Amino acid sequence: MAVRPMLRFPATRVPGGFHRRAVTVGVTLLAASGFATLGSAGTVSGTAGAAAPPFLSRFTSVTTVASTVPANGDVNPYGIVSVPMSTGNLVAGDTLVSNFNARSNLQGTGTTIVEISPSGTQTVFAHLHRSQLPGPCPGGLGLTTALTVLGNGYVVVGSLPVPDAGMGTPGAGCLIVVNPDGQPVETWTSNQINGPWDLALVQSGSTDELFVTNVLNKTVAAAGQPVNAGTVVRLDVSVPNGKPPTVFSSTTVAQGFTEQLNSSALVLGPTGDAVNHAGTLYVADTINNRIAVIPDATTRTTPMRGGGYTLSYGGSLNAPLGMALAPNGDILTVNGGDGNAVETTPLGKQVDTVEIDPLNAGGDLFGLIVAPNNNGVLFVDDGDNTLKLFGPA
Repeated sequence: MAVRPMLRFPATRVPGGFHRRAVTVGVTLLAASGFATLGSAGTVSGTAGAAAPPFLSRFTSVTTVASTVPANGDVNPYGIVSVPMSTGNLVAGDTLVSNFNARSNLQGTGTTIVEISPSGTQTVFAHLHRSQLPGPCPGGLGLTTALTVLGNGYVVVGSLPVPDAGMGTPGAGCLIVVNPDGQPVETWTSNQINGPWDLALVQSGSTDELFVTNVLNKTVAAAGQPVNAGTVVRLDVSVPNGKPPTVFSSTTVAQGFTEQLNSSALVLGPTGDAVNHAGTLYVADTINNRIAVIPDATTRTTPMRGGGYTLSYGGSLNAPLGMALAPNGDILTVNGGDGNAVETTPLGKQVDTVEIDPLNAGGDLFGLIVAPNNNGVLFVDDGDNTLKLFGPA
């Protein structure tokens, strides 16, 4: 296949004094042999007594894995999750990606989840149709960044739909449960699920916890003005083997995040979230350029108000959207306002900033995950509708 010339971007200084490293950007597909293995170590060892270097500092190049556009023409990839086990049509090590827009490129109309192998082979895992959903989903279908694989192999995807072929008022949406063969089996709706924008998963035996960010509370009525009503809801889910999961309780664990309807992004608000082993929840507060933290999220029974504590603000954060936890416990975010990935420690220090999608390259960043075997960061680029890997040279 043809290989375009590599582009190199000089290192610069960014606001807050954090160093942005040069990254080699390519457009070739990954080799058929798949991801190289770096080992299972969660941290990078250094000299005795020295702090380990940032996780992102291991990696230097961006490579296109595959297009995320399926045969029906859906675009605007948002959600991303690695498949942890082989079951049904799911293959361990593959990546699932959800599309937010239909071929028309109108927001909140996408209906597909594609599955991409490490070698770049793309198939359609699920093509959902509103008329075939097994339960209600107020407003219809528009698949968001909220995407995960539960402990029993069922997939959960969020829908924040815009009816009337993308010209209507955004609907509250729902969470859709899809079996391992790609067929919808349940929808989850409640007065706490209102514009599910992203989610994080915590597994614990036969019970999973989902932390769902919601961005439509009072935003439609505010007619484009910002409101402090965004929430994160914890869903406690039973995940029996071979059977559909069921929600047995739901708790709002945080509220008061700023959210706002937006002409280009449809809506802005709390987006990516992640939970560490201690039960601490981190949330990307897009509008306020900060990372919020909510302690004891896995056991909390009442919501933390005011959008939680601020862990890190400003600096290299520029409308942070997607979020993931690095193996060393640091928080990884990607910006909607530029093409940078940012690594922040649990103490709030921004320790690395990397330009993985150059300005004027036509791209925007949304979902990201740590690649299998800790071999970099996989992310979706909704500017050119691709899955990319930021990994070793």
